[in-house]
Amino acid sequence: MLKYIIEVIKMKRVFLLSSILCWSLLGSWVLGQQAGQESVRFATYNVSLNRNEHGQLLEDLQDPRHNQAKKVAAVLQVNRPDVVLLNEFDFDEEGHSVAAFMENFLGVSQYGHQPILYAHVYFAPVNTGVDSGHDLDGDGKLTGTANDAFGFGRHSGQYGMVVLSRFPIDRENARTFQKFLWKDMPDAQWPIVPETKESFYSDEVKEIFRLSSKSHWDVPIRIGDRTIHFLVSHPTPPTFDQAEDRNGCRNHDEIRFWADYVVPEKGDYIYDDNGVEGGLDSGDHFVIAGDLNADPNDGDSRDAAAHQLTTHELINNSFTPSSEGAAEAAKKTSGKNRTQVGDHAYDTGDFNDQSVGNLRIDYVLPSKTLTVSESGVFWPKMHTLNYTLVRVSDHRLVWIDIDL
Repeated sequence: MLKYIIEVIKMKRVFLLSSILCWSLLGSWVLGQQAGQESVRFATYNVSLNRNEHGQLLEDLQDPRHNQAKKVAAVLQVNRPDVVLLNEFDFDEEGHSVAAFMENFLGVSQYGHQPILYAHVYFAPVNTGVDSGHDLDGDGKLTGTANDAFGFGRHSGQYGMVVLSRFPIDRENARTFQKFLWKDMPDAQWPIVPETKESFYSDEVKEIFRLSSKSHWDVPIRIGDRTIHFLVSHPTPPTFDQAEDRNGCRNHDEIRFWADYVVPEKGDYIYDDNGVEGGLDSGDHFVIAGDLNADPNDGDSRDAAAHQLTTHELINNSFTPSSEGAAEAAKKTSGKNRTQVGDHAYDTGDFNDQSVGNLRIDYVLPSKTLTVSESGVFWPKMHTLNYTLVRVSDHRLVWIDIDL
């Protein structure tokens, strides 16, 4: 029988959910590291649990029969990550949606798979749906709508993020960068109007423009006697703009944020929402994860956007998560997939074949201080076990196993 206690703590505009979970058959798995465990699985998964109305996700998750949530939970139960970032999970201040998802779906067997429970949860506010008070999309109208929010969203918290972990989270040292201003990044790639060669954004807008379309979080995970910084984000898609490429520029710099943050001499300009300056220290362990909306070879992102991480001197890129299902899916379609240059076995997103094609845009990237024993993308081949589960989102769960 599932029992848990939820305590919500508010710390300087950061909302943390601390969950203590017990289940008679899985208690030892949930609450502590299993004796003899040789690796820890980190993952990212864009679950598409976003809704156009505030409160709608909670209403859906209160129904244990909800089909989408059941399949999302089943994907997590099949892959069993120890630490996972969920992108596009709507934020609510009290954490009721996260609690409902854990109790009604993760803690219950889905389609015969073993329940999976997490003792530690982290979530915080995001910029989506937060009105900027300015005309950010340049249409000449101050509407207060999704396009004029700091991050595109129809309500505050849409497309939020959640970190689930079976290992303790060092909450006192967790950092959020929701309000870091784009102008404070040196040599920022501000969008330029091609016809006039002038900045797309006015000086007034630049003074208030936040870099993160959702947020950037540094969530320290305590695993035994070591700390691994789980660096998570969800940059804006580099589309839905015009020739000025304003979203492509922002996507590039949102990714650059982590490229600078992990290098001590490059991250000095960074400050968090509590005013603490700087990035990681030399030698710190880290894992960068998220739906970064940038493919190293194809798609609409700026050419160097993903390469900022996939060729980074401090990031272990000796492996690339892959799947047979992704390669098969690309071969069975026409359109963009036939003209792309990247290896489709590495794809993590299944998008419109005529306009976008399948892409590698979801990443789990460890520091070179960590050793990867195995990695993968959850994309089963057609007509195999669990294939129907992947259709619940247009993204696939990506995972790596870190040697202990």
